[in-house]
Amino acid sequence: MKNILLTGAAGFIGANLALRLLKTENDIHIVGLDSINDYYDVRLKAYRLAQIEETAKDVDNHWTFIKGNLADKALIDSLFEQYHFDIVVNLAAQAGVRYSIENPDAYIESNIIGFYNVLEACRHHPVQHLVYASSSSVYGGNKKVPFSVDDRVDNPVSLYAATKKSNELFAHCYSKLYDIPTTGLRFFTVYGPAGRPDMAYFGFTNKLVKGEKIQIYNYGNCRRDFTYVDDIVEGIVRVMAKAPERKMGEDGLPIPPYKIYNIGGGQPENLLDFVTILQEELVRAGVLPQDYDFEAHKELVPMQPGDVPTTYADATALERDFGFTPKITLREGLRKFAEWYKEFYLA
Repeated sequence: MKNILLTGAAGFIGANLALRLLKTENDIHIVGLDSINDYYDVRLKAYRLAQIEETAKDVDNHWTFIKGNLADKALIDSLFEQYHFDIVVNLAAQAGVRYSIENPDAYIESNIIGFYNVLEACRHHPVQHLVYASSSSVYGGNKKVPFSVDDRVDNPVSLYAATKKSNELFAHCYSKLYDIPTTGLRFFTVYGPAGRPDMAYFGFTNKLVKGEKIQIYNYGNCRRDFTYVDDIVEGIVRVMAKAPERKMGEDGLPIPPYKIYNIGGGQPENLLDFVTILQEELVRAGVLPQDYDFEAHKELVPMQPGDVPTTYADATALERDFGFTPKITLREGLRKFAEWYKEFYLA
């Protein structure tokens, strides 16, 4: 049986990954770790965990959930000693660009100390592969688009981005020194049912339902590479199964078994077009009435600190190495979100 540690298991991507692995993989035991913090509505985390628990009852694979903090070194060490993990997928992180301006401590604890604890545990209890979440935010103020993994990423514009770039540097160091195969994944604007309420599509929906105005940054001239959560999960599953190869260099030292990939749709969507599709799908799902006055609820505002006008992925490396490109269209994804929102909040 293959033992997998999944951190951030109650999170948006983590929970979807757990469901996918339990349903489609053979002979695995997933140990899910999450602190269940209250950065956003914990009812969503409870809902996701309940889905996993239900799924685990009907499959031959095994699921164990542990509530705990990644920054708790003794806990992380004890888990590695107990379960001898084959694969580690580190998705736990304090997310959000704007929140990092208000509450930097949370980012240092979770994204720096927590990730260091995982790396140290992988060093002392060797694993076949460590896959970890980076972020498209590492590209910072880069003007060249689409963003390629070959671009320099030395100019983060938020603490969140700086912590994610630090994760990549830490991973490279541990891959080089201790021959640990690591793969970092730069996710691009992930969305879907039961997602994070601090993401634009979710926040917009909450406000529109209450009859409040939504603020569209940079006067609507932002473009984002929206990636549906199932596409993200598909990418992670493929990457998990293929660790970077261990090789020796001419100096007799390991060449770091280290890779970075973008996972994004590669189709940047204008924020105003995105809002239009979201509104249409919310009306279609019955979340908003047919005669909803959208124009009265829209406000175009300047760019926010820490934000960038355009982000989208050059995902050719992912396609080359894993034969995969995200496929789910924005309308398809927002339709699924709108239908879920109706069921979860309004049913």
